[in-house]
Amino acid sequence: MGRLKFTLAGVLAITILITGCGKGENEKNQQIARNKDEIVMAIGSEPEGGFDPCTGWGRYGSPLFQSTLVKTDKDMNIVNDIATNYTVSEDNTVWVFDIRDDAYFTDGEKVTADDVVFTFNTAKNSGSIVDLTSMASVWAIDEDTVKFTLSYPQSAFIYTVAGTGIVPEHLYSESYGENPVGSGPYVLKQWDKGQQIILEANENYYGDIPNIKKVTILFMTEDSAFVATKSGQLDLAITTSNYADTNIDGMKAVSLKSIDNRGITLPVLPDSGEKTKDGYKIGNNVTSDVAVRRALSYGIDRNALVDSVLNGYGTPAYIECDGMPWGSENAFVEYDVEKAKKILEDAGWVDTNGDGIREKNGLNCEFKLFYNAGDSVRQALSVAVSQEAEELGIKIVLEGASWDIIDKEMYSSAVLMGWGAQNPLETYLLYHSDNVAKDYYNPESYTSDVVDYYINSAMMENDTEKANELWKKVQWDGSTGVSTEGDCPWVWLVNVDHIYYIRDGLDIGEQKIHPHGHAWPIVSNLEDWKWE
Repeated sequence: MGRLKFTLAGVLAITILITGCGKGENEKNQQIARNKDEIVMAIGSEPEGGFDPCTGWGRYGSPLFQSTLVKTDKDMNIVNDIATNYTVSEDNTVWVFDIRDDAYFTDGEKVTADDVVFTFNTAKNSGSIVDLTSMASVWAIDEDTVKFTLSYPQSAFIYTVAGTGIVPEHLYSESYGENPVGSGPYVLKQWDKGQQIILEANENYYGDIPNIKKVTILFMTEDSAFVATKSGQLDLAITTSNYADTNIDGMKAVSLKSIDNRGITLPVLPDSGEKTKDGYKIGNNVTSDVAVRRALSYGIDRNALVDSVLNGYGTPAYIECDGMPWGSENAFVEYDVEKAKKILEDAGWVDTNGDGIREKNGLNCEFKLFYNAGDSVRQALSVAVSQEAEELGIKIVLEGASWDIIDKEMYSSAVLMGWGAQNPLETYLLYHSDNVAKDYYNPESYTSDVVDYYINSAMMENDTEKANELWKKVQWDGSTGVSTEGDCPWVWLVNVDHIYYIRDGLDIGEQKIHPHGHAWPIVSNLEDWKWE
């Protein structure tokens, strides 16, 4: 027989079973014995690709095990990490970073410009979600200086840099993601796949050494994490709005704001028989009428969606970047059913036969809305939206499907999607004509010369505040834009709060607004956590 292997996740599973069999409340709420410089938490699923920044690790939080050239603070300001300074050419195509000389990988080797060059070239060639399409070249000027040249201006490039952890060239291989070595605040000491990872503080970190010396992250479903939390086994656990109102001794439910949004993309082109290069139909004769899109946006009660679908744990969404420095308050609109109805009537959509569905030129105001069948929140939002649309005289036919099916339908039908990045580059991806009918970014085929102009100008602007003002004009400039009063290619619905149970006395610091992607965003400042 092989030697038995006990992991903390396995022990917890056994403990949960035992505590569910009539044990007293005091025993039920005992924590696993550990020091107050340790935490045990369950924050979501295991990273499928491991812990390799070159393939996307760290994109939704902090790479933890690796350092970045720069990073963002709680207010999304860019601050230095291993870079001590950086300069940008006037046309935003040449970026030069000076690197600190006291950053070392945990194997003792110094972090050099060559490691930075290797990281970004590897990431670009990986074909992963790391978007470095604008990077023409990167090279080391000397051991402590790196120069990037972009093929076109991109002021948002700095946010991509901030999300890319630096890997050691001398240790990198195809299996790096399973055995990451970096220069970040934590070291991966153990990974029991499918169960847990154990992190330890990097005592040779060039920054402030973390207060929490040992971190155990369990990979559990939200249901299992809730049971373990009630058993007193966890210090922090991800949860859902369904559980968040449950009182648990010694814990508090904390709702963290996000731009983890849900919205409906609506094809803006009519059906003219055009197809994508893969042969999928483009266009929709109902949603191509801007009056239909605007009426939906005015006629949907977003606050009611937050209350009924999210149990109050969320906020209304009006644009993909609500609350970010580049998000415009001018995207906000008041819920107004009568205004929505008037927009439809003025555009010629009327119910002539009394069946409750408006028509125009013999065409019913009716279209399909697809949602991921495996996502209960998207399903509930879709149902609620269809019910509110019915009051407006718009019939929405719902269809839950896999992404394989949605991939083929999204160019001609509405789809309930989710976005929300800590990077204004997402605005470019969603609305610029460069990205028409390219994957999930702009399936509605939206184009606007004015919007393209603002996006291009924002990309070229090397003053962040001025760039942000240009990004805001993409949404609404007083005359046009992508928000409700403009072209409205999307009807944004809600931002989903990220909810956690946190043990009393655990201070998780000041959190940034969380991006799309539950779980890992909460550890973006893990090195600042402490027990009070």
